[in-house]
Amino acid sequence: MTGKGEKLYNPYLTFGGIFVNVELIEKARVRVPSVPVLVNLVSKRVRQLNMGERPLVKPLSADEDKSDIALREIADGLLISEVDFSAIARAEQAHSRWSE
Repeated sequence: MTGKGEKLYNPYLTFGGIFVNVELIEKARVRVPSVPVLVNLVSKRVRQLNMGERPLVKPLSADEDKSDIALREIADGLLISEVDFSAIARAEQAHSRWSE
């Protein structure tokens, strides 16, 4: 129990509809600074783990959340995201042509 005005520390927050560890998010954002790219990378990796793919890091416990495993893999540099900047430029050109 806490006294008046004291708050319990909660290291988790909602990220893309799931609860994840804030510290892991910060470590992963060093590697993947774009939040939308990070969300997509984590969700894709969680899907792979749920389908039976082996984790690239040793789980800390038998019931460790798959999203925490994915974030640790990203933070450790074992998963990377590639951005196709030429595809982005082509999409922006196509959009500007159609919006004129």
